[in-house]
Formats: sequence, C-alpha cells, structure tokens
Amino acid sequence: MLPAIRLRSVFALCLPLSLIMLVEFPARGANRAASHAANPGRAVAASLSEPDSIATGPDGQPELIHFAKRGESAHMLARRYLAKTVYMTVPELESAIERANGGLKGGAVRTGERVIIPGLLVEPIAETPRLVGRNFEARAIYLTGYTAGSEKGIELIRRWHEAGGNSVVFDLKDFDGWINVPFDNALKPDRGFVLIHNLPKFVHFLHSLNLHAIGRIACFRDAALATSHPELAPRSRRTGGPWHEGQAPDWVDPSIPKVQQYILALAHEGMNAGLDEIQFDYVRFPAEGDQEDVKFAFQEEHPDWPRSRVITDFVTRAYNEIHPTGVLVSLDVFGVMAWQRRVDLDLTGQDIAALARHTDVLSPMIYPSHFFHFDGYTDPGDAPEHFINEAMKRFNSVTAGTNVVIRPWLQAFGWRTKTYSTTYILTQVSVARANGGIGFLFWNAHNDYSKPFVAMAAMQRKPELYFGISQSRLSTASHASPAVQPTAAGPAPVASPFRGARP
Repeated sequence: MLPAIRLRSVFALCLPLSLIMLVEFPARGANRAASHAANPGRAVAASLSEPDSIATGPDGQPELIHFAKRGESAHMLARRYLAKTVYMTVPELESAIERANGGLKGGAVRTGERVIIPGLLVEPIAETPRLVGRNFEARAIYLTGYTAGSEKGIELIRRWHEAGGNSVVFDLKDFDGWINVPFDNALKPDRGFVLIHNLPKFVHFLHSLNLHAIGRIACFRDAALATSHPELAPRSRRTGGPWHEGQAPDWVDPSIPKVQQYILALAHEGMNAGLDEIQFDYVRFPAEGDQEDVKFAFQEEHPDWPRSRVITDFVTRAYNEIHPTGVLVSLDVFGVMAWQRRVDLDLTGQDIAALARHTDVLSPMIYPSHFFHFDGYTDPGDAPEHFINEAMKRFNSVTAGTNVVIRPWLQAFGWRTKTYSTTYILTQVSVARANGGIGFLFWNAHNDYSKPFVAMAAMQRKPELYFGISQSRLSTASHASPAVQPTAAGPAPVASPFRGARP
C-alpha cells in the first residue's frame, strides 16, 4: 500500500489540480473532521435518505460527503467510490477515508454518520495518448482484465515499473468476449459488471509511471458475442446453424461487416481513453474444427477469395483509421507463420508479407514449446535458442522491404519444457534482439512473472546484451532481402500448432 504522501507525489500531482482533492496528511484529516463538527453552519443533518453531495472543505478543495447507511464500513465505501477518486486500490482509499474522518476505529461508521470521501474526481479524466514511434523499444508484461482491475494488478504494474519495464499490455477484450471496460455498444454482451471501471484513470495511472499503455483486443475469437448473437457466427454447411470450432460457441465470422465495426468501435474507445497502442489478437480465421463444414459470409459472393483477403482488408481498414492519429497499431500472429506453410496461410488468413504493410508492429508468438515437432525437435520447449533464432530470421525475411517492427511475444511460462528458468527468459530476449527484434512482450496467462522479474534485474546489469537496437537490425533495414514465399511442403506436427497458442 502506498502511503498518502507518495500517492500525492507520484499520481495525484499528475492530474490537473482542478480535477482532484489532493490526499491529506493524517493530522489534517483529523483537523478537518473537527472543523466540520465545530461549524454547525456547514453541517448537514444526518439522515438515511440524505443523498451524496459535493462540498468545499476548509482548505478550499472539493470533497464528497456521504451519510452512512446501516452496515456500511470504510472498506465498503472504498469499494463503492474507488472509481470516482484518484486512488487506484481499495486499501489505499480505505486508509484515506479513515484518516480524513479523524481515524475511524476499525473502519466502522455509524448509521447516519457524515463521512468524507477524499481524493474526489469532480470531472472525468481526459487522458490523451503519449505518442511514440514504431521503433519504441517496449518491454512489457501482459495482464488479464481481472488482474489489471485488481489490487494485485496495480502492485504488479508498480513492481514492473521499478524493475525497468516500460510497457503494459492489458485486455480490453479477451477471447471469452467479455468487455473489460465501460463500452456503450448495442452488440456488447452484458455480464452486469466491468473489471476496469474507469479506463482513462487506469491509463493515466500507467502514464504517471511513464509506462506505454497497450490495449489488447481479441478480435474474431469471441465466445460471448457468438453466444449472444449466433447470427454473427460462421455457419455449418451441414445444419445451417452456427458452426463451432469446439463444443460451444467460440468464433464470430471475420467477414461480417458488423463484427468488424464492433471491434473497431472498441479500438476507438481505447484510443479516446488515452491508449498509446491498439493490439489486435486473434485477427484470423479459426484454424481447427471441421473445416469442410464451415462456411463464412464472404463465400456467398466471393467463393474464390482466400481467407487472407478478408483479414488483410480488415487490418488495412483498422490501420487507416488508427495510424493517422499517431496511436500505434500492432498485430499478434502465430509463430509458425514464419515457416510460410501454405496450409497455415490458407486456414488462418494471416498473410504476413501483406499484413506487414498495414501495421506498425508485428508481434509473433514465438513460444518454443508450441513448435510441436518442428525442425526435428521432439521437445521444442527445451530449445529456446533455436526457435527464437529461426523464427526471427524467417519473420525478418518475410517482412523485408516493409517498415514493420518485429516485437516478439516470448514464453514466460513453464508449459512443455523442463528448462524454464531465469536463464530461459534471458536466452529468449538476447536471441530475439540479436536477430533484429525491437523490444519484447512477456506472456503468462496467469500473470505470474516471478522469473521475468529476476531476469529483468540481470538485464539491467548488462543492458548492452538485452536492450537497444542491435547492429543486425540496422543491417537488415539497410540490406533488405526478398520475402520468403509460402511453401506447400513443411514438417507435419503431430499436434496442431494452433492448439493452446494462448495457454
């Protein structure tokens, strides 16, 4: 928990003074409570029906006045009002409420008691993107919506900043389809709550720590939307009903204009809240399930179109809408796409050479453990140096002649490997950089970054090995080689390379 004076200096002072009431020192909180008690002209009769109001405190700052209901406590009030204050966690606001009200014993409040809620935001935060070039060397961790909107997440972000990280990727929408931020859209499935209650405030918090804010959107794998709007799902040729890759609704049709507009509307929501980068994931067609049975909307009028045309057209549209604002556009793609096998291109629709011309950053998911039986390796998860090296070289070749930046997702989890360790992390980072990678993103679905934190300390001691643009990148940019063409032949993995790509 941050002490009041630190929050004041690190976060509150980053806001316009007209928007906030700065956090008070504990002694002043007691004096303010006494001042109200001694000033009956300012006192409001306590009543269970008394609405919340905004008043001017003795120091001239605005404050929220709440009259306690039966059973309420400082903790309950902190949970209720957190999004309306400058505070980022419930414990921080709870402590501030106790201080502002003369030190509540155990956080208890009496029914009808007048309670001051400090740190009030009297106007919405209007956060704007902090623009950087596509060569910005992001060093990021990924957070789920649940983590980002939690106390654990806030502390994790602070720790990542202190460790030398400069970016955070978090979910606006994951493949479950639930929207994690306030979003007014007729198609949005409603689960009755959001995980990040005030997106501009959350982005402002990231900016206050000089962190690059990246909002991730899982595009066309969307279980909630496919369930609530089955007409947007791919169709089954056999039944005429919705087609499922698995046993339940899981995908929407990438070629339906309404689906594409929904995704772009969410991207604009993030941009309007101040995000510095929009990252599109699952920007592809489903690659598993009964592919003979599935039918997509575009095939009615254009049965001969490849799937890649739909995906490239969507990405081009998104890039044309977002890029002119200065906000970066990044795409997550399968690591196996570097091998340019025709079967992978035909299924996913991810034409890397074409996509590279319509995005700022390409982030291939180069998780060694996912290259099932590639290049003759029985245990690819235990060969990080080989697969990071090979994938980066191939992606550089495929994207030669474009200005796209290759910023890889790296494996920060121990799945299908016996050698996951701090050294494993360091190997991935150094090999990716040596092969022209600019920055890196760590993926752990459970947001456990214990080993990356240790690795970051080691990187800080030898930054020349892990940070900065390598000479190979400069050489690649100056002497671009022809792009690798898709090949029909290739190793046949015993398991699909697409399964579990986001473990």
